[in-house]
Amino acid sequence: MKREVWLDFLRVMACLMVMLVHSTEPFYLGGEGALILSPTDAYWVAIFEGLSRACVPLFLIASSFLLFPLRYSTGEFFKRRAVRILVPMFVWTLVYALVWGRPVANFKGLLLNFNYAAGHLWFVYMLVGVYLMMPLLSPWAEKVSRRELEVYLGIWLVTTLIPFVREAAGGVAPIIQAADGLPAPALFPLWGEASWNPFGTFYYLSGFIGFLLVGLYFRRFLLPGRWTRLLGWTLFLMGFVAMVSGLLSRFSATSPDGSFPLSGDLAVAVAWETPIGFCSLPVVLAAVGLMLVFRSARFREESWLYRRVVLPLSKAGYGMYLIHMLVLAKFSGWFRDWLGLGDAGTLGAWTTPVQILCTALCSFVVVALVSVLLQRIPRVGKYLMG
Repeated sequence: MKREVWLDFLRVMACLMVMLVHSTEPFYLGGEGALILSPTDAYWVAIFEGLSRACVPLFLIASSFLLFPLRYSTGEFFKRRAVRILVPMFVWTLVYALVWGRPVANFKGLLLNFNYAAGHLWFVYMLVGVYLMMPLLSPWAEKVSRRELEVYLGIWLVTTLIPFVREAAGGVAPIIQAADGLPAPALFPLWGEASWNPFGTFYYLSGFIGFLLVGLYFRRFLLPGRWTRLLGWTLFLMGFVAMVSGLLSRFSATSPDGSFPLSGDLAVAVAWETPIGFCSLPVVLAAVGLMLVFRSARFREESWLYRRVVLPLSKAGYGMYLIHMLVLAKFSGWFRDWLGLGDAGTLGAWTTPVQILCTALCSFVVVALVSVLLQRIPRVGKYLMG
């Protein structure tokens, strides 16, 4: 199969965006939950989250573009995915369980879920769930018409507004403290949901499965055209503005008198993140926009940059995701100790953006080098990096 060069560039950009997201999080997640030290920090958090939050959807759309519908048997598909996805996840899950938090409790928890000390591993569990759906949907995907697919995409886009509908219908959702200590927003029942039935009308066509359909639509029906890049940038900017304004409005609602620092329990942070949820409309717009921009760009497969830098990093991208928090957490702590915090830091109002960018870029470089080297270890590399 011909290499999709633009997807390799997109994957590398998505890896950097992931690290930008996790470099930004300490500036609104702190203490026992939510913490923003100053108004300038609030603006920087909103800007960087708006720029980078499309990273997870980009990974899913890229996977769908390449894999969906399946080109080989279900058994062969799962065999390949097990080696590529599950084995490296298992290896690095054990590493995180040993080095972060309490190892004994971590290992007990692994029977039921990922290690919360390595929260970014939630992505792998979700990805496995999407892969489980691919064989089931592939016969339909091979025959679906453009019109039919657009109808289903339209329904799915409606579901990306559900968090906002719940908020409008029920006000600020009360928080149920789950057994694991993580807050879970109580649902305002919509369209068939009830205390005895959480599976409402749109349950089966909502969430991350929609990005599977987006990738399919990109591959089968959406070829680059004259206005593709302009449309892409327009959609990305729409999503970016919606995310930034949505975050800032929630920060303001937390402190009507404008006083800082803003603080609260983790439930407050969960409420803040509504407009930047991975399956919310603003993030979808930004992700689709970036896909259009990258697909319409002219990347040269024979260039030195692609062959020597982008392609190796793209192949190691999954491994980069798995290990990056081991490195990023260290850089984040070092830059905080060195530059201080918020407006009182060494660089004043610029302390926070410099910390975020330096943490993300330094982490990216180190993680990239380590991942590429590990992946090249004979016989062992594919089980470490995928």
